Amino acid sequence: MSTLITEEYRQMQAALHQNPNYGVASVQYAPTVAEILKQVGSTELLDYGAGKGRLGETLQTLMLNPPQIRHYEPSRPEWSATPQPAPFVTCIDVLEHIEPELLDNVLDDLRRVTLDRGFFTVHTGPAVKILPDGRNAHLIQEPASWWLPKFMSRFELKVFQSMPQGFWIVVQRKADTFPAEEPAAAPNPYNAGILRRVLKSSIFKK
Repeated sequence: MSTLITEEYRQMQAALHQNPNYGVASVQYAPTVAEILKQVGSTELLDYGAGKGRLGETLQTLMLNPPQIRHYEPSRPEWSATPQPAPFVTCIDVLEHIEPELLDNVLDDLRRVTLDRGFFTVHTGPAVKILPDGRNAHLIQEPASWWLPKFMSRFELKVFQSMPQGFWIVVQRKADTFPAEEPAAAPNPYNAGILRRVLKSSIFKK
């Protein structure tokens, strides 16, 4: 398996996660994720770069029938094992923190674990936090026009939503990336009503 994070950076992230306010940004996206989960009918979710696991905790309170939730977080030993694929994958407040030379490896791994749909966010500007070595916590600061080709070479883009400091997307696994014995899921387009409810969720009221 390709390297997803260097040991030095993993240790740095583990230290940062001792801060109770670090690694909790996914909470604000939980209402949006809940709406999309209802639409696509996924019953299993992999939170890729789960931080403190707050997304799963929040979904448990928001949804009558929340999905089974698995976590991947390399800075936490209990969640650091190579993640197994899931029908629905979230990657929230993660990609801008990836070491630039390892970004393609991480995106390829996201493609590997996403069996059907994915919800990914990207912050395109600097973070407030500075790393112990003096770097900005957002190691990658690039516009959507830089990111989108990377996503679209690996996934089908279903939804793009710009935000003041970045964007989020919903993607679907490309049909030609399914194993031969596993047929691609039938198209399940997002209708306007669902998108209106998603865009009215709490993240857009700030």
